[in-house]
Amino acid sequence: MEASTVLEMRGITKRFPGVVADDRVDFDLRRGEVHALLGENGAGKSTLMNVLYGLYKPDEGEIVVKGKRVSFGSAKDAIDEGIGMVHQHFMLIPVMTVAENIVLANEPRHAGALLDMDAARERVRHLSQTFRFAIDPDARVEQISVGQEQRVEILKALYRSADILILDEPTAVLTPQEAQELFGILRTLVREGMSVIFISHKLKEVLEIADRITVLRRGKKIDTIPREGATEQRLARMMVGREVLLRVEKRPADPGDTLLEVRDLSVSDDRGLPAVRDVSFQVKAGEIVGIAGVEGNGQTELIEAITGLRSAASGEIVVAGRAISHASARQMLDAGVGHIPEDRQRRGLVLEFTIAENIALHDYNRPPDSRFGWLFPRRLVQRAARLIEEFDVRGGGPNTRAAALSGGNQQKLVAAREVARDPKVLVAAQPTRGLDVGAIEYLHRRLVEERDEGRAILLLSLELDEVLSLSDRLLVMYEGRIVAEHGTDVDEEQIGLEMLGASTKEATAA
Repeated sequence: MEASTVLEMRGITKRFPGVVADDRVDFDLRRGEVHALLGENGAGKSTLMNVLYGLYKPDEGEIVVKGKRVSFGSAKDAIDEGIGMVHQHFMLIPVMTVAENIVLANEPRHAGALLDMDAARERVRHLSQTFRFAIDPDARVEQISVGQEQRVEILKALYRSADILILDEPTAVLTPQEAQELFGILRTLVREGMSVIFISHKLKEVLEIADRITVLRRGKKIDTIPREGATEQRLARMMVGREVLLRVEKRPADPGDTLLEVRDLSVSDDRGLPAVRDVSFQVKAGEIVGIAGVEGNGQTELIEAITGLRSAASGEIVVAGRAISHASARQMLDAGVGHIPEDRQRRGLVLEFTIAENIALHDYNRPPDSRFGWLFPRRLVQRAARLIEEFDVRGGGPNTRAAALSGGNQQKLVAAREVARDPKVLVAAQPTRGLDVGAIEYLHRRLVEERDEGRAILLLSLELDEVLSLSDRLLVMYEGRIVAEHGTDVDEEQIGLEMLGASTKEATAA
């Protein structure tokens, strides 16, 4: 082991029933570097890091930390060796404060017995100020933003004196602005001597933050390369094993009848405050209408109202000429509205259900899934097997629990179900969140195909590149209002200004 190397994983193999998740993988980490672990959904990235963090025991191979061969039986063993991990889905207790979450199971005490929460708050405040995290130790986790939750997770690792930090898909739930703030934090940590493993599938981010890049494909290590000289196209080819189209190819839209119309819609947020203010627009058959905006400007409440997850304060939603008011999610589905939700775990899936059961969630009570009250499990499995193959959902079969899939494969499962239902209107909120370049290419192509088959598609994404490349018309949302509308000849700089409220031009309803 080189003097600067703080970690080596040698020949790591991890098997699950029917799957070799990691196949003799080698990986090393140097002091004071960001080493990116890149790969498709299901490539074995998270499994490899779960082995390092003591959550899985490897079937073969060895781990060497700071020159010492180690064997971890639990995450506590890894933490004791200075390894911290921030999981893709955060492990925080919402009703507890920031300080309580950070010191949990490692609380400072008076005289070795009584909890000393004043000392805990002071320690957290000191760490927060040292690394410029701007976190209030007394804030409840349920009241802070997703970006702040991630900082709390990093502070948890720092509080436990970690000098090796594993970040699993750290930007999957962050806005572009929050991602840039995270990169600033990582650069500070690295300057302080910390070593960071950055698990991702986002090529631009890897090229921006990583010193070295290791690519996994279907459980095998393809190569480790320095950032210098690496390109998005080369990394995509290493990940997928073929050339990947990194841009959307589509012919001009040929809009037909209006299938979704929103009229003077107003919606309140969870606190009862106005979130959507008198919004009106249309989406026609055969077009993709995108909504751009900085997170927190009413987009989520708008989508929830359209899909029946939130009651509107006023206004009207019209689907295929039929006005619908105060409809439930089930009634909106029955009316022909499909929904790829932005939170796949809370809104899209029942994690304890199998893949087949999740695909059947909407239509289990209809032929061919059931008849006269009888459910036909074999038909559910057959349909699931077909969609698993069609959408390349990896990590299991029809009878695998959804919770066992990686985040990206959970997203593909939700997209498969919604597209397969053949809806008149497809509402796609953050449809590629957590997906790798190959899956993004496929889903973008499917959305364009659905458009060309006559569906009306409403697209919400915080990725401005995605909205610009997919949309036939683009609406900009700011403080609950549609403040601008654009066609395909859109100026990205103008969009950015409008997203920040710099333009006062009101869009005309389509």
